[in-house]
Amino acid sequence: MAAPGDAATPSDALGGARPAQRMTETRTRSGMFGVRGSGDTSGYGGLRLQGWAPAPAERPFGGWFDEFADELGAALDERGIPRAAIEQVTIDRDEMTLYVEPARLHEVARTLRDDPGLRFEFCSGVSGVDYSAPDGAPVDRPLHVVYHLLSMTYRRRVRLEVALDLENPHVMSVVDVYPTADWHERETWDMYGVVFDGHPALTRILMPDDWDGHPQRKSYPLGGIPVEYKGAEIPPPDERRAYS
Repeated sequence: MAAPGDAATPSDALGGARPAQRMTETRTRSGMFGVRGSGDTSGYGGLRLQGWAPAPAERPFGGWFDEFADELGAALDERGIPRAAIEQVTIDRDEMTLYVEPARLHEVARTLRDDPGLRFEFCSGVSGVDYSAPDGAPVDRPLHVVYHLLSMTYRRRVRLEVALDLENPHVMSVVDVYPTADWHERETWDMYGVVFDGHPALTRILMPDDWDGHPQRKSYPLGGIPVEYKGAEIPPPDERRAYS
């Protein structure tokens, strides 16, 4: 096991070294749904929210996080997995998130499950996030997949997160490591279009099989399709008339 306080290399996020740049950038959000001009009938058109993202964590992390980081670093070393597989460590509101290189996710997940000093036996959920800017400003790797892991042995929780390009949203499935991820990965594919390579049956789970697009991407039309109600057709919210 690595000794606490060992000097961290620039690529060793577990050692507390800051990466060259943050995984996500902060930005101000205008309005409740990103609607501009007319069409926002929610009453939140004038809302301004300052974007915020926690900075990469530095040693000491505090609590059990340092012990965990040392154990994970040693486990990666034993398996020949470069520590650079962990792109960033973030600690916010007493929760730890490990940003993992997409190509290394499967190896890191198996290490977290199998190492006797880690024992994260259970994946309680997989979800997606689209950090694309509503105004179309470029965002590096805006499509994220989040994995919530639980160690029942040590009563600890950590979060894994991978960042993907919209043009190549591929990451290896972890179903063979965590069978509970099966339907969660299907839902993330359905809603966000993330392709989980190696998944045993990556099909729609909420939308019809022939549905066009992925409804929770920022590029998807607000409100989806028109709604029919008692013979009348109600347009999506961003196409409705404004009453201000």
